[in-house]
Amino acid sequence: MNFNIFPLWFVDVCGAMLMIVFAFACLRLALRLKRSDAQNVLWTYLFWVCVALTVFSVSRSAGHIVRQLLVMSEKGRIWAAIRPYSGAINTITFIVVGSVTLFFGRTWAVYQAISRDRQALQAAHEELLFFNQNLERLVEQRTEALAISEQRYRRIFEVSKDMILVTRKDGLMLNMNPAGYHMLGLSPGNDFVRGTSFRQYLWDKNDWEKIIESIERKGFLASVEFDLRTSDGSRKAALFSGSLSREGPEEKDQIHFLIKDIEQRRMMREQMAQADKLASIGELSAGIAHEINNPLGIILGYTQLLLRAESEKSERYADLKTIEKHVRSCKTIVEDLLNFARTSSPKKELVDIHKVIEEVISFVRHHADLEKIRLETFYDRRISPLLLDEKKIKQVLINLIMNARHAVDGKGSITVSTALNENQTKAVIKVKDDGYGIEKKNLNRIFDPFFTTKPTGQGTGLGLSVSYGIIKNHGGSIYVRSQPGQGSTFTIVLPLSKGKRNI
Repeated sequence: MNFNIFPLWFVDVCGAMLMIVFAFACLRLALRLKRSDAQNVLWTYLFWVCVALTVFSVSRSAGHIVRQLLVMSEKGRIWAAIRPYSGAINTITFIVVGSVTLFFGRTWAVYQAISRDRQALQAAHEELLFFNQNLERLVEQRTEALAISEQRYRRIFEVSKDMILVTRKDGLMLNMNPAGYHMLGLSPGNDFVRGTSFRQYLWDKNDWEKIIESIERKGFLASVEFDLRTSDGSRKAALFSGSLSREGPEEKDQIHFLIKDIEQRRMMREQMAQADKLASIGELSAGIAHEINNPLGIILGYTQLLLRAESEKSERYADLKTIEKHVRSCKTIVEDLLNFARTSSPKKELVDIHKVIEEVISFVRHHADLEKIRLETFYDRRISPLLLDEKKIKQVLINLIMNARHAVDGKGSITVSTALNENQTKAVIKVKDDGYGIEKKNLNRIFDPFFTTKPTGQGTGLGLSVSYGIIKNHGGSIYVRSQPGQGSTFTIVLPLSKGKRNI
């Protein structure tokens, strides 16, 4: 044996043995990794590469050791015979490593896609798990928020002072707030309006076609005035606003209305127009009355002078008495005109309005036929004495009661009542009768001078106009509400005297 090649031999043999040891160590580690995560493609690839390399290491190392042993024992011919097989095994192992590597490239791409999908699935699973765990809490929160929202809008619906109405396009009523029931004179506890047509609550049922035509053409209705018919048959002015609901397929046929009661506003507007008209008439009447009063005074004076020189049995005396009678009648009318137009302050003193009413009723009972008429009184004794011109207020009350007597045509009922207004700052006196009432066309003319519906010779048409002037001079107001066939109610509103307001 040649000692000089021993180190090489030792390195070759020991290196081959170490290669086998390291290969099996790597294979053992790769196997452990693969077992820890069998689904991990990287560990699977590393395991098979280690298997191939271990086979290669065993084949190559065994070949080196066998070659050294055969060479040392001078059996080189045997090595020459088995050498091709050892090389073939080494080549096959490298082919296996290369094939595994190429296959792993495609497998790795698929694995990454699967990993991404798995991560997305995991995230979705976690999110689903979160929602599943918090679903009850979320539902509770949403339900609470919905309940608060519904309660808020329900409160707006219920406490609104204007009518909120939901109908179909054919007029069928679906829902209405309490203010709507009150406006129509219905009981809010009854739900009989649901399913009934809103047309029956319009004074003119043809107005519904006008409302629908405007909504279909413009998509809304904005502040248009129509008249309502209340449950007791009375007429009430209202301002309509509405729009077509487009929230969902089930509600596309619904119309939401907001309806304001403007009856008081219309009455105020009519009263203001009437006051302006009467003020103009008053100025004209004052001028005419003064121009007529002087000639009438002269005619009356000369007539009385002529009467002194005539015998009461003569025809001239009878003619002059006729002239005197009609001149005095004309002077009475002129004085009424002056009273209507006069703006001088009345002579006021504190008087008990109830005492005044009782005196007027006592006077009317003695001077008018009230046998078949029921005259009732209802007093609010909280009203303190008012600062009034007693004689003029009596004139107004006598005129109103006599007009009521004429309206009931000798048979019916007349009611005189007093009350405080809502703010308890004014006294309200009402004279109500159950006669035929006043036609709508005449309502705006009843306070005009010389306007009367009584037969010729039964009235001058100045009573209400003079009453209007008297009440205005007292700082109050007078108006009437009437429906044909339902009687009339004249209302006088007078301010309480300062320092005497009832609390």
